[in-house]
Amino acid sequence: MNIRKTLQRCLQNEDINFLLTNRIPRIALTRFMGWWSGLRHPWVVRPSLAVWRLFSDLDLSEAKQTKFSSLQECFTRELRPGLRPIDARSDVITSPCDGIVGAMGLIEQGTVFQAKGFPYSLRSLLGNSPHSQPWLKTLEGGHFITLRLTSSMYHRFHSPSDATLTHATYISGDTWNVNPIALKRVEQLFCKNERAILHMRQDKNDLPYLIVPVAAVLVASMRLHAADVLFHLRYRGPNEIACQAQYGKGDEMGWFQHGSTILVFFPPGVTPVEGLQTGKQIQMGQALVRHSSVTQLT
Repeated sequence: MNIRKTLQRCLQNEDINFLLTNRIPRIALTRFMGWWSGLRHPWVVRPSLAVWRLFSDLDLSEAKQTKFSSLQECFTRELRPGLRPIDARSDVITSPCDGIVGAMGLIEQGTVFQAKGFPYSLRSLLGNSPHSQPWLKTLEGGHFITLRLTSSMYHRFHSPSDATLTHATYISGDTWNVNPIALKRVEQLFCKNERAILHMRQDKNDLPYLIVPVAAVLVASMRLHAADVLFHLRYRGPNEIACQAQYGKGDEMGWFQHGSTILVFFPPGVTPVEGLQTGKQIQMGQALVRHSSVTQLT
């Protein structure tokens, strides 16, 4: 049996995986990874990419560039034009990223799920920001969808519709792994990790929805074009960032420095498209939900 298959089999063991990715000095290693990935030397980049390929299904055939001067350049790589066609239907809101569909369902009494049997509070996720509290009423009875980005995926995220980013709230936090194993063991995990709450308002019908990028171990760093700052573990504020950034459907909003999770929340009247289910892989620009009515943010 080759080394790659042996290592992958070990990582598929839940106890070993959880130990190696969570029972470690997460924040210290994440800061180290941020420094290491920025080094621009072939003696660092080449062996690092080789190790990355050993543990994942990294495929760079879609990348706009084929050579990278740092790991960070590879993590945040752009795609060749035309590889992610955008669903242009006016009643469709598209996926903001490439990802694997995780937990999804109704928002009931302010509760959503990170995995079966593991609920978390929408209030805890959004924090104490006065800008976020009105969303609790607006989203009640709506839908949530979890989109998990693996380490080898395209890591940029895009606007799901013609919309305006009206506000962003940055919350610094921990760096728990957000893979399915950790989601079944760590309660309220998304509420513990570093995250940004992006307040979106669809231009055509004033429909409000939330996009919440959540950071994780080795990847606690994200960039938002609308904010002239790199969000990372050493960034402590300002937590409230006023925005009036307009995006066309499919326009790039930002990126993760590695890979993580994006949570999306929609009010009543917006429902997942037919065939969307947990475990399904979806690409940026593909149909995610459809809307049939307009819900005002109260």
